[in-house]
Amino acid sequence: MTASLGLGTYRVRVVEQAARTACADGLVWIDTAPNYEDAHRSLGPVIADHPRAMVATKTGFFTKAEGKAAVQAGLLTPQHAAAGHSLLPSFTRWQTDRSLADLGRADLVFVHNPEHSHRDREDLHEGLRDAFTVLEEFATAGRIGGYGVATWSGFQHGTFTVPELLDLAKEAAGSSEHHLRAVQQPVSLVMARPIALALDGRGPLVQARAAGLLTFGSSPLHGGELADLTTPELAEFIRPGSTPALACLLASASCPSLDVVLLSASTAQHWNAAKAAVAAPLDPGQLRKVTDVLAQG
Repeated sequence: MTASLGLGTYRVRVVEQAARTACADGLVWIDTAPNYEDAHRSLGPVIADHPRAMVATKTGFFTKAEGKAAVQAGLLTPQHAAAGHSLLPSFTRWQTDRSLADLGRADLVFVHNPEHSHRDREDLHEGLRDAFTVLEEFATAGRIGGYGVATWSGFQHGTFTVPELLDLAKEAAGSSEHHLRAVQQPVSLVMARPIALALDGRGPLVQARAAGLLTFGSSPLHGGELADLTTPELAEFIRPGSTPALACLLASASCPSLDVVLLSASTAQHWNAAKAAVAAPLDPGQLRKVTDVLAQG
């Protein structure tokens, strides 16, 4: 089974056009965040025109303009605003309200890189619980479909685990009937540990899938760097006849227990080529050979 292709909007050129291309496929995930600036604001009309599209936004990071507005509203101090990231409950509520006004709706709200602004595990877990409590309120009121955690390094560094996130969600909801629905982390041939763990039936992706959570893989091309780092020989080994970029995307999309791989595809040609590439996943044996080759350097 291969992961479905979703549109990541970070650094995408002409976001509305890219989103309309992706939404033409119907049931597709669009992933965005308030700190993606124009991307976030451009998606409202597209989402309104495509009711089958599924929308994920985030809370935590913010632009300078949004930080200034939060200071003026009395939600952040100038020092907090300078940090560019906050999980304060009042800010989480305010930012999520703004996101819903921009987008029209949200199927998921991810707590965005919670490890960014907390110094130790206890402090971080308290911040997560507080953010979850606010998002539980939104979900219970039917204003969002659910929430999740989108992390860059939290799982990698053991800052939190999937079981711990589930426990925090239960505490936030006051029962086992919580609205934690998804996790997101980088999955690529640069950040390949999630692939290796999943191939062994271990790790956060496997744990999340077993708990009924959706799993999202971000940065499959590592910000575009993999296309230049991957040799034609490696691309040919992954999938004969493939380009380096599409071969690397295919490897990420073939990761076991991954539901959605998010690609920042700026053009229809890019999107359609990616969709064709992931339609035929690598079998686990071949994917393991790829990770073994990379491990050997």
